[in-house]
Amino acid sequence: MILLLPLASFLVALLGTGLVLRLLRRRAILDHPNERSSHRQPTPRGAGLAVIPALALSWLAAGPADELWLGVLAGVALAALGWADDLLHLPALVRLLGQAVAVAVALVALPFDGPVFQGLLPPGLDRLAAGLLWLWFINLFNFMDGIDGISGVEAIAIGAGLALVLWAGGHDPAFALYGLTLAAAAAGFLVWNWAPAKIFLGDVGSVALGFFLGWLLLGLAAKGFWAAALLLPLYYLADASLTLLRRLARGERVWQAHRQHFYQQAADRFASHAAVSLRLGLLNLGLIGLSLGATAAPALAWPAVISGLVLVALLLWYFAGTTGKALHVD
Repeated sequence: MILLLPLASFLVALLGTGLVLRLLRRRAILDHPNERSSHRQPTPRGAGLAVIPALALSWLAAGPADELWLGVLAGVALAALGWADDLLHLPALVRLLGQAVAVAVALVALPFDGPVFQGLLPPGLDRLAAGLLWLWFINLFNFMDGIDGISGVEAIAIGAGLALVLWAGGHDPAFALYGLTLAAAAAGFLVWNWAPAKIFLGDVGSVALGFFLGWLLLGLAAKGFWAAALLLPLYYLADASLTLLRRLARGERVWQAHRQHFYQQAADRFASHAAVSLRLGLLNLGLIGLSLGATAAPALAWPAVISGLVLVALLLWYFAGTTGKALHVD
């Protein structure tokens, strides 16, 4: 199972994305560049039509299905809402309400092993705070899906990192398999999305993928691995949150598309999406290492988190301050 399910997830996502790409081209469902875009050529969007089914089927196969199906159905329904948004550009309130319903269903259907916030909050508040954090993570993952390769790299790192942490901690191999199959599906997509991208996830992919990743991270925290649950997505959390706060401080409409994320600034200055995604991948290797260290020695959890914050801050500073003349754009 450890070998076959991730391989199947990878192949379904890889081959399925190729088929979806042909369909999207035939139907001219394209992401046309504008002043806020990081790409220069019309590019098909909707790879989530292959990635999310590959992920959902592999999770149900990893089972037990009777504990998973309602949460998986909520994620698939969220993908359908994302696809409607890709085609029709739904109002922000409709999208947010749909996400809130999906999170509420999953929280009820999939009770975690323990408190997400390690007993710092009463049970009711713990669940409410977990739901709000999950809702934010879904949206920040969507916000951060702005250049070639970045979301595939992030999803692979979180999924594989979670599996390694759980195996190192000798805890819940089935849950670890969810992370590994998600990473495999993201890798199948990344083959098509690496710069220059042939296809984008679209909201059908990025919103649903954020939902499933949030599920994994909250479950990891509820199992007691809170430091790893914070470290693995730390770059995405920091970039999205800091950018949102900066835009709020300037009185901007935060729900509108923009090009102010740190990684977008770096992509402009490097004139290369691949360079930014590779650097994020290297950072994520360090965050995975810190997560494993915190798992092996719980007393080192806070030093690991502080070290992760320093690494992320250095990369943000580097991305914001990188200089260089743009030669081409992936």
